[in-house]
Amino acid sequence: MASFFESFLMVVNQMSPFLLLGFLIAGVLHVFVPKRFYARYLSGSNRLAVVYAALLGVPLPLCSCGVIPTAIGLRNERASKGAVASFLIATPQTGIDSILATYSLMGLGFAVVRPVAAMVTGICGGLLVNRFVPDNTGCDSCNTTASAPAGNRLWRVLHYAYFQMIQDIGLRLIVGLLIAALISVAVPDEFFLRFAHQPILQMLAVLLIAVPMYICSTGSIPVAAALMMKGLSPGAAFVMLMAGPAVNMASILVVRKSLGTRFTLIYLLTIIGFAVLFGLIINGIGIGDNILAPATTCCPGAIHSPSVFRLICSAVLVLFIFNALIMKFFSRFKHETAVTGTTVYKIEGMHCNHCKAAMEDSALKIKGITAAEANPATGTLTVTGSATENDIRRAVEKAGFKYVGIKQ
Repeated sequence: MASFFESFLMVVNQMSPFLLLGFLIAGVLHVFVPKRFYARYLSGSNRLAVVYAALLGVPLPLCSCGVIPTAIGLRNERASKGAVASFLIATPQTGIDSILATYSLMGLGFAVVRPVAAMVTGICGGLLVNRFVPDNTGCDSCNTTASAPAGNRLWRVLHYAYFQMIQDIGLRLIVGLLIAALISVAVPDEFFLRFAHQPILQMLAVLLIAVPMYICSTGSIPVAAALMMKGLSPGAAFVMLMAGPAVNMASILVVRKSLGTRFTLIYLLTIIGFAVLFGLIINGIGIGDNILAPATTCCPGAIHSPSVFRLICSAVLVLFIFNALIMKFFSRFKHETAVTGTTVYKIEGMHCNHCKAAMEDSALKIKGITAAEANPATGTLTVTGSATENDIRRAVEKAGFKYVGIKQ
């Protein structure tokens, strides 16, 4: 047990400064880059729209569940299917926060290759969708105007970075750190060495775990690093970094329902194929062969005696995560007040604040709705105004979620 906590604290201290900086940059992107900017460059079934989608998606801190309603919203604003595929594939694989966290724990090589791989995979997937999936006209009736959120911009940056975003990935980040620590103490050092000369077998084994599993791009980093320290090849670890965040069983089901079976097959096979390809490239050029070597061999004292700065960053990060998760937990017991003209609906598929924003935006586009509040924790949508149940159902499905019915 002592070794487990020691391993856990080591990884937290290593990552915390970069995570805090990455969250801040993500907040700046969220507040200062208008949503319409993204949709503006993604329309049109051409190569340029696909490239723009990948370039714009790579730095965004959206997980594989949060990117689904965002991508469907872009589709409703006339983004092409190829651009949507590129955005869906490239965005969840990486982000500003995960790039910095990757550098902190796995080195410069992984930090450079990871966004490059995400961009290349997204572009190729988008081009394949343009080639093989017929594109139809996007939503003609959607109102693409949206008012900017009110409030001081600095406060909105900090609130998004250190509250909303941590609410979305904080728990999964902790789970990733705990899994990494558990792997470090529970997996025998020689386990992956049995497959040392079978890198393809290692990658296939990782894919069987990574594809159906949900893990965010940042949470996948300590898991991959811990597996490498147990003998997993750098290429197979890179497969975890690509395939784990990019897709999960829930996203596969939603994408199939919203964009079609052929689209989903291309989306899934592109992620798997390029994950293996880049894994082989990583192994071939030798990136990651000496990962964590300075910390584990030449300077063992650095592991047990982190700097004061890293300790402060770790404490601040833990406080932010604790606050965000406690608030998220208590939101489950939030009482929905029923007043005249207000109805509460049950919705399935909302997981994060990006899902919340997408659902509220879709509901507010209904003529007659004056207010809408989604709660991912309780799976509810509270709307004020006049609208039929069919209007609400269509708005929910357009946002990429499942309509259950009126809450009794």
